Amino acid sequence: MPPLPNSRTEPDGSAVIRVLTYNIRSMRDDTAALARVIRACEPDLVLVQEAPRFFRWRKKLARLARAADLVIVTGGATTTGPAILSSLRAGVERTEDILLPPTPGLHRRGFATAVVRFAGTRIGVLSCHLSLQKDERHEQGGMLLDRLAGMGVEHAIAGGDLNERPDGRTFRLLTEQLTDCRAAAPWGGEHTWTPADPYQRIDAIFATKGIEVLGCGVPDGLPGVTGTDLRAATDHLPVLAALRIPAG
Repeated sequence: MPPLPNSRTEPDGSAVIRVLTYNIRSMRDDTAALARVIRACEPDLVLVQEAPRFFRWRKKLARLARAADLVIVTGGATTTGPAILSSLRAGVERTEDILLPPTPGLHRRGFATAVVRFAGTRIGVLSCHLSLQKDERHEQGGMLLDRLAGMGVEHAIAGGDLNERPDGRTFRLLTEQLTDCRAAAPWGGEHTWTPADPYQRIDAIFATKGIEVLGCGVPDGLPGVTGTDLRAATDHLPVLAALRIPAG
């Protein structure tokens, strides 16, 4: 597997960043393995799904962030699961936790969002975990696009557990306006569920037009990321992308 570009600031003020999206199953598995996987990916941003939501959830998420050399930006129980972590390289301009309209009988969903700066760049960030129910999921896909468009930034990224494959209606809705980073620049592995026998891609990172995708996929061959840790950490595989954000 070719190396993924490292984070850096270009002479023109643009920024190369690493973005990771990861469903961590409420940290109910091997949290030491989870932290090792995240740390080995050296991300600037981590878009988390299924962050802890109940008793002492902030302390649990803070413990993971600290073990992975990151800090909490926003989200968790306040969004019913999605969260954003970052390295100290990111300057956080603002955050907003959003609860989506509830559907009786289904788990309520939410978005964790932020506007952050890297060197001369400014980007919107959104972490999501879409519904298991196809019609609600499609509505949430439209809400995701509306939220990105309303963040007041030229460039934005979104990522998460879509609960849908690339040929699904909601996935296709998102790719009508956003770049599917894995499809644009395949790197690493493709399938994200399940770790023991991955057979489908239901986790993804998307970027608005103008963001250059340098590589994206499951980091199963990255130095420091072992198959043992990937299987022990949670019930999803992570997706890692290297992106070049133009200077603002």
